[in-house]
Parts: sequence; C-alpha cells; structure tokens
Amino acid sequence: MRLRAIRADITTLEVDAVVNAANEALLVGGGVCGAIFRTAGAAPLAAACAVVAPCPTGQARITPGFALPARFVIHAVGPVWRGGGAGEPALLAGCYRECLRLLRDAGGRSIAFPAISTGIFGYPADQATRIAVATVREESRADIDVTFACFDQHTLHLYEKELGA
Repeated sequence: MRLRAIRADITTLEVDAVVNAANEALLVGGGVCGAIFRTAGAAPLAAACAVVAPCPTGQARITPGFALPARFVIHAVGPVWRGGGAGEPALLAGCYRECLRLLRDAGGRSIAFPAISTGIFGYPADQATRIAVATVREESRADIDVTFACFDQHTLHLYEKELGA
C-alpha cells in the first residue's frame, strides 16, 4: 500500500476513483462536490447519483467518473460536526472504510480522498486527518494506492504529520 498526501485539485488526478465529499441526497453542492460535478459533467453525474441516492451519513455510493480522469466517483457522506459526542468519529471512519470497499468491489487499485467533512460540515481538520489516516491504514491492502488530495498547504501539513512524511 502506498499512502501519500499532495496539494492538488482532486478533479485532475488520474486514479481509479476520486471521492466526493457528498450530502445525503447526492445533489451537487459547493466545494469539492461542486468541482467534481462541474468537471465530470453535471447532468450525467446528477442522473447517476439519482439512481443510487439517498446515502446515509457514514456510508458511500459509487458512480461512473464521466469526464473526469478517474473511472469512478465514490460519494461519501461524512458527518456534520456537532462537538464530537454524536458519533462523528465512527461515522467519519465508516466513510473511509466504505470507500475502500467500493473501490475493491469495482476492481480499482487507486483512490484519491479529499478531507471529508472538514469544509462546510465543520469537522476539525486535525481530528479528521487522524481518523482518515488511521482508518485507511487499517483497511487498505498492499495493492491499493491512496492519495490524500489537499486543497491548501495547512491541510497538506496535517496529512504529512499524520503520515510521518
């Protein structure tokens, strides 16, 4: 297994699957979600999402990648931060586990994750990063390449710290 963190636009990465930080309805949103929809092609991606929606918090759904370099988009619904006492850590870890399962089931070997739940869902980035790295390390197999695509330098630094880079 190869784990790495890079500062990148997730929509440009040539991997088998990119992960979308999604909402339960799998509708187009802002941030990472909006960028993925715009790049993939909003209409076909929305139609594919409508078939597999809804998606409960802590779970994920898979669709084709359409115009993205990635073959698939895995839509993961992370938790909204409510202070940490509403099961947020388990729900966030569940997102990462489910994404890796869907990748394996689809025959994929490479995946790129954004920092799920750290945008408008308000999850503290340092805590989310720890959960992401620990869960991926526990769940990944030797034949999987995992990229954490970081939007900014601060997030990249958090991932590098967790990865020991």
